[in-house]
Amino acid sequence: MIQLNANHVWYLIAAAQWTVLLSLIAFAGGALVGLPLALMRVSPSPALRTVAGAYIQLIQGTPLLILLFLTYFGLGILGYKLVPLVAAGLALTLYAAAFLGEIWRGCIEAVPRTQWEASDCLGLDRFQQYVYVVLPQAVRMAIPPTVGFMVQIVKNTSLASVVGFVELARAGQIVNNSTFEPFIIFCIVAAIYFAMCYPLSLASRFLERRANAGRASH
Repeated sequence: MIQLNANHVWYLIAAAQWTVLLSLIAFAGGALVGLPLALMRVSPSPALRTVAGAYIQLIQGTPLLILLFLTYFGLGILGYKLVPLVAAGLALTLYAAAFLGEIWRGCIEAVPRTQWEASDCLGLDRFQQYVYVVLPQAVRMAIPPTVGFMVQIVKNTSLASVVGFVELARAGQIVNNSTFEPFIIFCIVAAIYFAMCYPLSLASRFLERRANAGRASH
């Protein structure tokens, strides 16, 4: 049995960097796909609403673990062999897009209808309504649930180990297999997860206070 030492801790910290990278890929990709989904969900077109709603229901009803298997093993069977980082990033992007799209759809629909009507009276087209009236208000409401979901993304990266991606949780298992000190090791892992997630909560509170202060000043 190997004694737990500083090298093991540095290995966990290095693995945490991959967790952060995967989380950023998932959130960036999810945001790029999720915003169009949210706009499609509130579109006047029944076809767009149906397509977006079907995607969201399908992904939200599918466990993330299954999405990981499909992107790594499923695409591999079809001849598209992806490296673990790309496969995990793709699965998390698809997953995040569905939830962010629904979160942001709710925030857009929470903007009072009178705001839409007032912008109509000003002669704004649909694009101008979103840019100048609706989205600025929706963003304020979207900050808390979006940051909350970002924390979930960070924790859900632990499932990426099933496709061979070594992130923080998997690194903890590897270190534990050589040291057999699970309590200490997973306390360190938990502390690193906390160090990654807590700043997100602080940033959310800061942005929320700033947005509310800006609204009060007007």
